[in-house]
Amino acid sequence: MNDTGFLYDAPGPRARRRILAASVLSGLALVAAVAWIVVRFNDRGQFVSDLWLPFDDPSVWSTILEGLGNTLKAAAMAIAFAITFGAVLAAGRLSDHAPVRWVANLVVEVFRAIPLLIMMIGLFAAFPESLGPLWSVVIALTLYNGSLLSEVFRAGVNGVPSGQREAAFALGLRKTQVMTLVLLPQAVRTMLPVIISQCVVTLKDTALGRIVTYQELLLAGGTIEVTYQNYVPTTVVLGAIYIALNMSVSSIAQLAQRWLSRARKGAPVVPAATIEDAVA
Repeated sequence: MNDTGFLYDAPGPRARRRILAASVLSGLALVAAVAWIVVRFNDRGQFVSDLWLPFDDPSVWSTILEGLGNTLKAAAMAIAFAITFGAVLAAGRLSDHAPVRWVANLVVEVFRAIPLLIMMIGLFAAFPESLGPLWSVVIALTLYNGSLLSEVFRAGVNGVPSGQREAAFALGLRKTQVMTLVLLPQAVRTMLPVIISQCVVTLKDTALGRIVTYQELLLAGGTIEVTYQNYVPTTVVLGAIYIALNMSVSSIAQLAQRWLSRARKGAPVVPAATIEDAVA
């Protein structure tokens, strides 16, 4: 029996024809929109071969690579700090102490509600000398994405079957040991896709750093566009770089998932005596 039948009824012949017609019309509309954009850019001379000549200049690629390096630097720092910050907030939200839970929930709600761009501008305006563009971007990304990741971590830990927790407590493990030895190893496997997705979002959000004059990839591209007036070619090159970066992160995520799946299947059963030794 098809399990999807419990979720919705299979479309009949008339419904399938309507779906096919809607898909064809949507595709034609999309093609028409792309063609109109291409024609408009062509009328403005944005597809002239001379506009691609700047990319033969090593100095242009030096500017792009410098911006790419700054983007990766800010993204790597923000991702590492956001994961750590999110884990701390998640631990606070799972605490048995009510004041700790209240503070953690307040921090999450506040930083999740404030738009990321406002945080960047506020930090840079308040501490232009001490923070500078880089740390304004990194701290804002850390606060915002860490607040989002805290909910991911909390949901992942709570998603582990309660029997695992109860069995660990029955063996005499303390709460910290239950979290680190039992819950987290299982929760990480389910959380990994969402964590990687948030890492991709963090990488793309570094482009907002141009507002606070951080010399990331998008600002470097803007400099090239203004200098050579080649908006479409530069946009195409920058878009290809961003796509390559995001696909690389997604590929790493898939490899990590496969590795975790193999490790889980091939992992030996841990005897209870081993866990009991951890209690001692």
